[in-house]
Amino acid sequence: MKAKKDNNRDRLGGSALRKARLELGWSQQQVADSIDTTKVTVNRWENGVTFPSPYFRQQLCKVFNKTLAELGLEPVAPPPRRMWTIPIAHTPFFTGRERLLDLLHERLSIARTAALTHPQALYGLGGIGKTRTAVEYAFRYGDDYTHVFWVQAATRDTLCTDFVALAGLLGLPEQDDANQLSIIVAVQRWLSTNNNWLLILDNADDLSLAVEFLPTNHKGHILFTTRSQSAGTIATNIEVERLSVQEGILLLLRWCLLLDSDVPLDQARSADRAIAERIVQEMDGLPLAIVQAGAFVQETGCSLEDYLNLYATHRQELLARSSRLIRDHPDTVATTWSLSFQHIERTNLAAADLLRFCAFVAPDAIPESLLMRGCAELGTALGAAVTDPLQFNEMLGVLLRYSLIQRHAETHMLSIHRLIQTVLKDDMDQQTRHAWAERTVRVVNAAFPEAEADAGIRYQAYLPHAQACAALIDHYQLSFPEAAQLLFKAGAFLYFHGFHQQSQSLHQQALSIREKTLGAEHPATAESLNNLGVLARAQGDYVQAERLHQRALAIREKTLGAEHPATAESLNNLGVLYRAQGKYEQAEPLLQRALSIRKQSLGSEHPHTLFSFLNLAKLYTEQRKYEQAEPLLQQALTTSERILKPGDPLIAHTLSLLARLSCDQGDYQQAETLWKRSLAILEQTLGAEHPATAERLNDLAELYTTLGRYTMAQDFCQRALNISEKRLGPEHPDTKLYREHLTRIMHKKTEMENK
Repeated sequence: MKAKKDNNRDRLGGSALRKARLELGWSQQQVADSIDTTKVTVNRWENGVTFPSPYFRQQLCKVFNKTLAELGLEPVAPPPRRMWTIPIAHTPFFTGRERLLDLLHERLSIARTAALTHPQALYGLGGIGKTRTAVEYAFRYGDDYTHVFWVQAATRDTLCTDFVALAGLLGLPEQDDANQLSIIVAVQRWLSTNNNWLLILDNADDLSLAVEFLPTNHKGHILFTTRSQSAGTIATNIEVERLSVQEGILLLLRWCLLLDSDVPLDQARSADRAIAERIVQEMDGLPLAIVQAGAFVQETGCSLEDYLNLYATHRQELLARSSRLIRDHPDTVATTWSLSFQHIERTNLAAADLLRFCAFVAPDAIPESLLMRGCAELGTALGAAVTDPLQFNEMLGVLLRYSLIQRHAETHMLSIHRLIQTVLKDDMDQQTRHAWAERTVRVVNAAFPEAEADAGIRYQAYLPHAQACAALIDHYQLSFPEAAQLLFKAGAFLYFHGFHQQSQSLHQQALSIREKTLGAEHPATAESLNNLGVLARAQGDYVQAERLHQRALAIREKTLGAEHPATAESLNNLGVLYRAQGKYEQAEPLLQRALSIRKQSLGSEHPHTLFSFLNLAKLYTEQRKYEQAEPLLQQALTTSERILKPGDPLIAHTLSLLARLSCDQGDYQQAETLWKRSLAILEQTLGAEHPATAERLNDLAELYTTLGRYTMAQDFCQRALNISEKRLGPEHPDTKLYREHLTRIMHKKTEMENK
């Protein structure tokens, strides 16, 4: 008996394989680790229980640097009656998914108790690579199973057809039964009475339908591929995600035949990698789209750069183009999703409209609250569904069944693949695209908070969608007041958070629309002029700032009146501009008039009035009129600490001005305390990289220079410079100021060290 077992082991190459391993002094675990399999599998090979698949035979030859003959691994006849029905050939181009395959193998490993092995479901968007991953798993680990079956589970008809075929393959007595149900029951009986088989049900988008064809109890292993994100108790879900950029580049270069399948990415030409990266980013990591691109390059012989240029002008045709080289996925990117779109359109109009809306906003992190707050602009069907919690969840459930969107329950965010956005928009005619672009802008504007309210999390979450709308407004030439209003609000938010260049672009866009739709002398036009004036002053363009502020002031005085708060705003900003230029005689009456109007119209405790106190106090401080400046600052601080939240930037600004006053009067200890308090507030509320934070750092650097503490001064000034270069740019006046200041500090530090 023992001799027979040894002969069988020798026949399967086990002894030669063991000998090669021992020559290297390796354990079975080391062999397993080197080829991404398990110790159990290696042990089964060495003991003649199973024979390595072609994939692993190739890997073993590489590891041991021996031929198939030397390892005793020349192809031999498969074990008797082993059934294998995988209909798709193995590809040498398969790339990535290593962690996913490892996880799948761990969960389906035959080393685990078969009765405890729960079905697994690979889920994800159409074209994301679910089927190809399942095929790769079968080829890598098929030797772990006595039989491997593949069933098309897209519909009841395909399930019935493949189960009847299985009955014939298994030689079941019922295979010729006229009653199809009897044949299916016979296959279920076989599955329940045999073990160690793997059954892959491909395209099982309706998991409840697929389960009808499975036995209740079995000792085999089941793997689904499905677009549905909800598996319930039927299976354990494993998401198949988009490829990383590096994986996508590798896949594309292999398909283009620019890199052999066993050559690492770092050996590819840098020029090829660079262009491939741009293509992969366009495809947003979708394997099918990347493969279509590679097949086109391979078929036509064009270069990667040629394809990229062609994609820019013929995107729709390329995404819909089939290829004779892609045999295992006959549908293109466009057709993969078109049937899903059509089915959703027929079954749930609100879900179809939600998908269209998502095609026009930023693809990542779409707040559900954006839909709620903008529901009045969403249209009848979608607006009604959004306001009804049950309808809203059912609508999302329709889209989740096809993985056309993702829902992140913890954050209440949705996301959509960029290529789905592209295909959806390409399927619309020009009139429909224009209508949805306008609707999207109206929705986001209705949801986006006003500049004076709720300037926290909601702004942050909505900003990418406001910026996406800015692109829509430009592309579709949308000119209506709500479009300008959204641009203005988003621009105000960006300015508040120190993104001046982006803010200026949006404000300029808003001004253009307001001048066109409302007229050159409308108060809203003046509002845009005012904010552009503030931005021009911040950039040191005083001539442009004065022109903008003078124009805004003239409009406001004419249309709103001389005592209106908006008029006071223009007076204040013009006064600040003159103060920045040292034109104190021109600045003082403007600032005093602004303060008077604000006290009368808004009250002495309104934040705008407090800012007027500060601006006038700063003017007096710069003129060294400390007796006039200090009471204004103390009043502003007392009031702001009483009526505002502890971390309000207005408090920080007041503390800074008091610090400047103390520093100018020689009270350096008090100045340091106040500036540090101001800095702490700004870092907490505006962030460590805000331009206002940089100002406080520079103030402290100036103080430490005065005190001869040059190392600390250098550190603070360097931090200020880094922030300004990053946020405002290398040529901004503040950046230049900090750079010059840092040079002076380092010069003084060197002088001191050389004494």
